Amino acid sequence: QVQLVESGGGLVQAGGSLRLSCAASGRTFSIFAMAWFRQAPGKERAFVAAIDWNGSNTAISDSVKGRFTIFRDNGKNTAYLQMNSLKPEDTAVYVCAAGVVLTKSSYDYWGQGTQVTVSS
Repeated sequence: QVQLVESGGGLVQAGGSLRLSCAASGRTFSIFAMAWFRQAPGKERAFVAAIDWNGSNTAISDSVKGRFTIFRDNGKNTAYLQMNSLKPEDTAVYVCAAGVVLTKSSYDYWGQGTQVTVSS
């Protein structure tokens, strides 16, 4: 019903920045809350950030607060994760999610993920 495609991942040095994009299919993007999760090899999937349908409410993990921001452009059917001051511990596959309610765990649709690697 909804397809999510992430882009913007890559290799960056510690202290650098990346902006991840999540493009959603269909005309109903604006009704969904959007979120970002990340998963490193051998570790559990972890919540990163989320934003509600109109951008009025956001949630950000303490581990990235002050460095990452989440925002969206409903006219482009796209959500973004701006990542600054990157650290090697941020290395993971970053996955976009969408759902009718902003949560830190449960969403209805998931993307395939994009790799972020931060070198020291």
